[in-house]
This record gives sequence, C-alpha cells and structure tokens, in this order.
Amino acid sequence: MPKHSFVLFDGNERDNLLPLTATRAVAAMRVGILTIKEKWEKYLNTKVGIATQAYLQDKYGTINSSDAVIYINACILPNPQLVEAILQLSDNSILKNGNQQIAFSTTQNLSDLSAIHTYSSNHESTFTNYKFVEFPWSIFTLNGNEIRNDIQLLELKPNPEKLSKTNTILGHEIYVEDGVQCECAILNAKDGPIYLGKDSEIMEACTIRAPFALGEHACLKMQTKIYGDTTVGPYCKVGGEVSNSVFFAYSNKGHDGFIGNSVIGEWCNLGADTNNSNLKNNYGKVKAYNYPAKDFINTGLQFCGLIMGDHSKSSINTMFNTGTVVGVCANVFGGGFHPKFIPDFAWNEKIFELEKANEVAQRMMERRKINFSETDKAIFKYIFENINK
Repeated sequence: MPKHSFVLFDGNERDNLLPLTATRAVAAMRVGILTIKEKWEKYLNTKVGIATQAYLQDKYGTINSSDAVIYINACILPNPQLVEAILQLSDNSILKNGNQQIAFSTTQNLSDLSAIHTYSSNHESTFTNYKFVEFPWSIFTLNGNEIRNDIQLLELKPNPEKLSKTNTILGHEIYVEDGVQCECAILNAKDGPIYLGKDSEIMEACTIRAPFALGEHACLKMQTKIYGDTTVGPYCKVGGEVSNSVFFAYSNKGHDGFIGNSVIGEWCNLGADTNNSNLKNNYGKVKAYNYPAKDFINTGLQFCGLIMGDHSKSSINTMFNTGTVVGVCANVFGGGFHPKFIPDFAWNEKIFELEKANEVAQRMMERRKINFSETDKAIFKYIFENINK
C-alpha cells in the first residue's frame, strides 16, 4: 500500500479553464485518451481523491483525509520524472515552479481549497520538466503528444491484425480494443498511433490520420474525415470533418461540417453543417474570451476554433467565428456568424429558463440511460445563479 493517499486539487488555474471547469473538476478533463485523473491513477497505481469547488465536490465524494496526504495540482500532466520527484517528497514539503504549486506532502488537515492554495513550507524544491493545462485551448494543443504518452502509459501493443481485411491500413501503430467494429475505412498510422476503444465503431468510408483516439462505445459516422491530434471521447458520435479537436464524452456531431482546433464538452449536440473557423483571414493570432478577465485575451495561437461547455447545442447551419467560447447549457441558432462569446444558459439573446434547461438535459441523458441527478441539478443552479454574475 502507498505510504500516502493522493488528492488532485483545482489549482489557481481553474478559472482560466472555464467554461470547461464549470461542471467538472480540473482532474476530470480529458487530454489524449485518458482524463487527467486516470493518468495519475495509472502512474501512482492507486485511486486518487479530488478536491474541487464546493458546489462540485458532491460529484466526486469526500476528500480522503488520511494522516499523510500528497496534494497534486490537477492541471499538471504526469510524466515519469515528475512522478518520481513527487513520491520522494518528505513530509510537510512542497514542489513548486515559481509561484505555481506542483505538489506537496503534508500531515496537516486541510479542509478546503483555500487552505490547499495557501499551504506553505520551509522545505521547498523546484521542478520544471512538465506540461500543464493552462487554458482551454491547451487541451487541443497538447492532445497529440498526450495520445502518444497514454499509449505508453497503458502499455499497449500494436495489433492492427484485429481489423478486417476490408480496411486499408498504413503504418503499424494501431491499437484495437475488444469489440471494435471497423469496415472499409482508411487508417493512416504512419505519423503516430491510432487507438480504437472498447466497443467503438468506425463506419464505412471513414478516413483517419494519426494521432487519433476513439473512446469506448464512440462512433464515427460514414465518410468521416479525421485529421491528426484528435480525440473523440467515450460514447460520442461524430461525422463530417474534424481536425486537432477533443470531444470529452457523450457529445454528438452526427453530420457534415468542419470542427477544427476545438474542445467540445459533454452532452453537446452540433446540428447538421455546423462549422467553425479556426484561422483568421489575416493569419494573425487569435483572441478568445477569458472568464476571469471578463474580456478577450490573446491565445498566442494562429489556429484556434471553438470552446464549448457542457450541454450546449447548435442548430443546423450554425457558423462559429475563430476563437469562439460557448458557455454551459447555451442554445445557438440562427443565420450568420454568432458572437465570439456566448454566455452560460444563453438562448441567443435571451436566457434559457433553468427548469427548461433541466428538462432538456434529462431528456438527452435518458437516451443514454443516464440519470440527470439532483447533484447535476444543483450544479446547474449554481452556474445559473453565479457564474455569469
């Protein structure tokens, strides 16, 4: 058994990751094949707890309060050297990089995030060799490398021979879990891995370039075109053209249309021929809305598409500008380009009534045999009353 228990906490970076972190702890975000929590659990070979915002904590249970706890900033992606440095922390010592908390070991009883964020120690050491999710667009920027890292972390062996002879296969880095259905597709793994999760499906005439990850029970519709550094998370259904994007889980883009350099949360639905711009006409750096600044900030990226919070929807023929941020439970419809920031619970220029939003979420989740719980309703209520204020 490990000497310590481990807790992943929402660091000071959390608000910069809105709207994706409005409905989830930082540790629950997906980058590559796995969520951040799943990565740390695999490295540490044990379950880890989550310390998040008070209104979200019920979703993840109580924090494990053993005598000795190592707290790890959840926005930081693990690697072997970092994990070794964390495991070597002595009691009541901290690992930092400048002002950023990386991890600390303590026997103190820290009751909330405020106590975690203000923890200090006379025994500090520095570590700099790591990547972290700083902004929503960090997710698609880091995604290709994280697919590669997760393949190694999961200790997978290439097995393209599991696929039907009807497929055209280039390269050998194809990893096929049990129950995969894939016929008459082109899979190009010459530039990286292609991962096909348990019971996933690739319909006829799909074209895929690596790196790519398809989550369990996810589906690519017929003639889908996938460019590299893309993840389609568990239970998602995706069609059309997708490039360097991440779909967290349970979201649908079932028809033609382009999504590029984007992050789509859970329980989203993109109507037929929804498209986003990912490059400005002047080839300049893209600005995107930042919740703490309450303004648009420079992403430093030439390619940046759509960031969409959980439970948001777009109608057919929706057009999203470069660097658009859509909040939680927004409904986007109508002709022409929409604003580059669409707030939580927006119904175009009106506000979606909370009870109606609950009803829509319940209907959508019931289709996947998942209950929209009282905890989910409480999270919606908190966001509705607080996030946009």
